[in-house]
Amino acid sequence: MNMTTSRTFLILLFLVNSLSIYFLLHAQHRDGSSGRSPSTEGGRSRPPQTHRRRHLKPWPILPSYLPWSQEAAAVPLRSCEAYFGNGFGRRVDFLSSSSAAVGAGGGGGGGWFRCFYSETLRSSICEGGRLRMVAGRITMSRGGEKLEDVIGRREEEELPVFNDGAFEIEGSGISRRRMVTSDDLDRYIPAGDVSRHTVRELIGSIQVVGAAEFQCDQWVEESTLLVTRFEYANLFHTVTDWYSAYVSSRVTGLPYRPRLVFVDGHCSTQLEDTWRALFSGFIYAKNFSGSVCFRHAIFSPLGYETALFKGLSEEINCSGASALHLWRNPDDRKAARLSEFGEMIRAAFGSPVHKQRLEKPVSVHNVLFVRREDYLAHPRHGGKVQSRLSNEQEVFDSLQSWTDNHLGCKINLVNGLFAHMSMKEQVRAIQEASVIIGAHGAGLTHIVSATPKTVILEIITREYRRPHFALIAQWKGLEYHAIDLSGSYATPSVVVDRLSSIMKSLGC
Repeated sequence: MNMTTSRTFLILLFLVNSLSIYFLLHAQHRDGSSGRSPSTEGGRSRPPQTHRRRHLKPWPILPSYLPWSQEAAAVPLRSCEAYFGNGFGRRVDFLSSSSAAVGAGGGGGGGWFRCFYSETLRSSICEGGRLRMVAGRITMSRGGEKLEDVIGRREEEELPVFNDGAFEIEGSGISRRRMVTSDDLDRYIPAGDVSRHTVRELIGSIQVVGAAEFQCDQWVEESTLLVTRFEYANLFHTVTDWYSAYVSSRVTGLPYRPRLVFVDGHCSTQLEDTWRALFSGFIYAKNFSGSVCFRHAIFSPLGYETALFKGLSEEINCSGASALHLWRNPDDRKAARLSEFGEMIRAAFGSPVHKQRLEKPVSVHNVLFVRREDYLAHPRHGGKVQSRLSNEQEVFDSLQSWTDNHLGCKINLVNGLFAHMSMKEQVRAIQEASVIIGAHGAGLTHIVSATPKTVILEIITREYRRPHFALIAQWKGLEYHAIDLSGSYATPSVVVDRLSSIMKSLGC
């Protein structure tokens, strides 16, 4: 067997193993046996949901998928799985329905509410049934407007304030009361360093009401994810929100990608394209009229509570590995979850996730230079981005000249003007890149979607020595290099020399 045949055989073997693992471990999600999602109500089986599911997107097959349904209580504290996967091992029931069928999430017709707490992340994923929302009792702007229509609007106007009766849950034959005590909020949904923890405020505002008071103008039958965002126009912070919503969906065992409700009043941004692609659609809370009741609502933790954000201030000693490697050799210090999530983003936009750039001849490499451009991000933004690299154009021109005259393999220098590209085009550019270069900036967060052999070269100015992208590269197992500057000027020849060295290591 020659080398090419051997390599092809190994690739096919890995794909077959990945598919086998996926179908084996997803069988429980298809038949609803995960045990996390409610399957009965009022002591009887729910009616078939086939007609509703027709409009929900299925989960794609991902090569890096590993099961989320393992016993979360057995996941070691502060292990990589606890940080990036299902470490939500402590179940706390705040409201149980009146029958003995609580474990199935059902009961005697009343509502139910529970949280799954992660001691590692100090955060909870919560879910409940028979929950009513009255958007008119939430003080915030409508949300979803065009940016140009709300220029100058204050952030405080966009964040929700929950007045009495904004959220209520049905309790059988009991008087009105708060569902969660202040002590339990502190224990299971701590505010931490977040000055306004809107998910905590929402859950803390939920009142339990009797069946006679629980009247609904409309019902949402399918499982729905409730999300509150803060820095919604910043790619890094939005990726933390995407990841939190993805983890919440997996931990609660949803068999399909859920629809979302944005419980905030932010205006529309380009990043909404990815929310639409990842999930089965979304609606802003204020777009509902009257009262709306959810058969099953899941509360996604704030992006600030994910490992992606917490890793900026606490050490998370994890490195990336392939799912196949971890399946065969479990290791608490390695994770494939960010690779799984990156594949989820690529699959959501229709990009292939199994080929991993194998179809591209090794003699051709794309080098993506991520640029920083002026654009209007949100109502309080002046339209000017802060320059990180004072001579960015000069560096790009030098790289272009070097690649044009390179005598080795063919190198395509891609001008990453992301502000003028759709999200789908941005994700495709990341997937097709052999090397990604850029000054420190939110655009580099896209490396979460990079393929396993991609090399990262970050240009770090003195003012922005932050670990965001070195950490993402580490947690994904990507090769990472940095050029540390004494100021904001990069000597073009230094950048060219570093790229030349990287290309030689790629056989170019």
